[in-house]
Amino acid sequence: MKLVLERLQLSPAFTIGQLTADGVWECWTLEDQVRPEGETKVPGKTAIPYGAYKVVRNLSRRFKRLMLQILDVPNFEGIRFHGGNTAADTKGCILVGLNRYSDHISRCAPALAALEGKVFKALDAGEDVTLEVTVPQPGDVLA
Repeated sequence: MKLVLERLQLSPAFTIGQLTADGVWECWTLEDQVRPEGETKVPGKTAIPYGAYKVVRNLSRRFKRLMLQILDVPNFEGIRFHGGNTAADTKGCILVGLNRYSDHISRCAPALAALEGKVFKALDAGEDVTLEVTVPQPGDVLA
């Protein structure tokens, strides 16, 4: 399964994007701000770098349940998909939601349940799951 995160709205305070699963729209995303290319990720302050990552399921000590984790983020560990509405909720992770607003997302619980259901099923079937975070292209909606 291939997840693709396309960042659409970049601001100094947050980043909003959309996530697809095998080419089908899945949900909106919210992250911390994107740092300039070549700068090191700052935990709790900046989004993960553009690139491709492996996604696994494992136990989160913080949330006390099985969750999706994004592996091999340079200079950082513990990046997960989880619910939340604003950049204050992310601490460097990728938040998911079904509704998008100018500076936040909502309906996180159903978005997370649907994403985890699809990805857990793929992992149970022995599929590799990857996340590609793409660089915005000319013509993408950026604010």
